[in-house]
Amino acid sequence: MSDPFIALVDDAGGSGPLEGLRLAVKDLFDLAGTPTGAGNPRWLETHGPAEKDAEAVALLRAAGARVVGKTVTDELAWSLNGSNAHYGVPDNPAAPGRVPGGSSSGSASAVAQGLADIGLGTDTGGSIRVPASYCGLFGLRPTHGRVSLEGVVPLAPTFDTAGVLTRDARTLRLAMEVLLGAPEEAHAPITRLLAPRDIWDEQSEATRAAVMPAVESLGLEVDTSPFFDDPHFGVRHDTGAAAGAVTPLESARRAYAALQAWEAWQAHGAWIEASRPEFGPGVKARFAAASKLGSADVTGAQRVRSGVVALVRDRLPEGTALAIPAAPGPAPLIGQEPDREAIVRLTCIAGLAGAPGLALPAGTVEDLPVGLQLVATPGGDEALLALADPH
Repeated sequence: MSDPFIALVDDAGGSGPLEGLRLAVKDLFDLAGTPTGAGNPRWLETHGPAEKDAEAVALLRAAGARVVGKTVTDELAWSLNGSNAHYGVPDNPAAPGRVPGGSSSGSASAVAQGLADIGLGTDTGGSIRVPASYCGLFGLRPTHGRVSLEGVVPLAPTFDTAGVLTRDARTLRLAMEVLLGAPEEAHAPITRLLAPRDIWDEQSEATRAAVMPAVESLGLEVDTSPFFDDPHFGVRHDTGAAAGAVTPLESARRAYAALQAWEAWQAHGAWIEASRPEFGPGVKARFAAASKLGSADVTGAQRVRSGVVALVRDRLPEGTALAIPAAPGPAPLIGQEPDREAIVRLTCIAGLAGAPGLALPAGTVEDLPVGLQLVATPGGDEALLALADPH
């Protein structure tokens, strides 16, 4: 286990709606005068100090937040576990001896330990929502493109987003309103939840028992109709596994994995080949597999992505949110291999559709936190935040 911070910052802070709140910054975001390490020592060696703050950091600072440090991230943000081969595993006080979740691991850990009030992170495939679930926190993955990623190390640009983790809904709403700015158009309040049985039936009995009461406690209409009602959705999609029919949700997961890997190699392949970084086992294997993909390998995945975009548009009109677990269960033990595929089946819908995803503390499984995930139509960020913090 390790400290969530890789560098402490002495920032006086300023005035504004976030005045007095401490900000922990994931080490993908530039801080002026400080090198950005992206969770890998070789990246740190090959990149100089940042000339200016990342836009998201600048906005939060201008609103009064006080930066207290940069935090550990999984290498180049390509993990959901929260275990860095070079910098260790930040503590998870909500689940001692277990991982905090990645790749926004240090930001989640700092907030969960009370060392910061706002944890700035990124979410490509669940890297805010999963740590929130494991650590008993609130977190928002915003609509893709609504929060600037200027000055942020990318992973998969058509999926990457920047959001925050907090201990309470009010702080989450305050911080995200600063990052989101004024909406282009108002969205209707959420009055209906879709808790589709085809997704819930895949979850363990313990997770269903812990999370479903949180859905019901919101006091809204709950519809359990399937999310994927087309039996042919994605059946012909194959990203390298044995050909054959798969469930629509698994098809979506495979599509996400293929597209993310393709984009990650386009973003970092040249640097990897030139700089020869040493990666931890999981990240090393993912980049090695990504290096072998060609454009033809992602054609089918792009078709599936278009299908998910259409489903989100149809199933989640304004006023409706998808309600599913934020993770398939509590945080794994340190050193235990997580079920990455089961996790991504729950997080990939928001990613593929560019939709906002809110994680809320929901309940416990064997006294360990598990979270609820609410996904709205793209642009529905404020409606999700109002549902979490109605005052």
